[in-house]
Amino acid sequence: QVQLVESGGGLVQAGGSLRLSCAASGRAFSINNMGWYRQAPGKQRELVALVNSGGSTNYADSVKGRFTISRDNAKSTVYLQMNSLKPEDTAVYYCNVDFNIGFRRGSVWGQGTQVTVSS
Repeated sequence: QVQLVESGGGLVQAGGSLRLSCAASGRAFSINNMGWYRQAPGKQRELVALVNSGGSTNYADSVKGRFTISRDNAKSTVYLQMNSLKPEDTAVYYCNVDFNIGFRRGSVWGQGTQVTVSS
């Protein structure tokens, strides 16, 4: 079983920055894709950014140029650096990790962390 622990959310003024972290732990697992998603009130969960095992990244158009996803494989941790935050970035942010344990493949979600951007 793989578990995720998120940290780094909070309240920030528009134009400010936050850095989210998500650490994976468990036994004998390897990580494939790591990603960040967000869900605003009344809206569906959407992909924010994704980084694969090779380090290639993919971003939602709404965050390109402002957010940066990165991963530290030695620490099994994924980060999301969020700059130039806007009120519309307000949401609960969830990390997601695709993993292998032996021949089994699975996916796990973090508990979510609130990001609130005030105008």
